[in-house]
Formats: sequence, structure tokens, C-alpha cells
Amino acid sequence: MYWPALKIAISVAVIVGSSWLSGKRPELAGFLVALPITSMLVLAFSFAEFHDPTASVRFAKSIVAAVPLSLLFFVPFLFAEKLPIGYWGLYALGVLLLTCGYFIHAFVMKAGA
Repeated sequence: MYWPALKIAISVAVIVGSSWLSGKRPELAGFLVALPITSMLVLAFSFAEFHDPTASVRFAKSIVAAVPLSLLFFVPFLFAEKLPIGYWGLYALGVLLLTCGYFIHAFVMKAGA
């Protein structure tokens, strides 16, 4: 009963802390969020809960494959000045590109299995 609550508390602290910091020091918050903090937490939580090194290694490999593809979300923001679609349009385009990245990831992981 305490394990799920601890995982939630740690996750919430990381997200809320990063969000708060983004208003005070956006560059530092961006750097911290870009670190694989979530991946590190989830890998540790998963192994602690299931004690399956094979699954944890496969999970880590999936993360390695997904990281470059997940950056597709940010591509529209790099071209924000040239795309006259507003913030939510950039966000939606990022989600669309991220969805494409997911299907590429699924293909790569299936091919590597």
C-alpha cells in the first residue's frame, strides 16, 4: 500500500518542482527536465517492483530508441517564428509528429525483438 503512494509522491514532486522552477529559472528547469529523470525513476521503480533484469534491460533499450524520436515533439517550436499557427497549433503539430515517432518506435522495437 505504501509503495504506490511513495511512487506517486516522488513523481509529483519531480513534476511540480520542475514546473515551479520553469517560472523562476526556465533554462535550469529545461535542463533538469531534459535529463532522463523520469526514465531513471521509472527504471528504478520497475526493477524494485518486479525484480526482472531482462525486462528492465529491454525497457531501457526501448527508452534509448524512443528518446531521439520523442524530440520530434519539439520540432515545430524550433520553427515557431516561421510557422504562423500560434502556440496551440505548434503544440498540436508536435503531438502529431510525436505520434508518427511512436509508430516508428514500435516498428524499430518489433524489428529488434
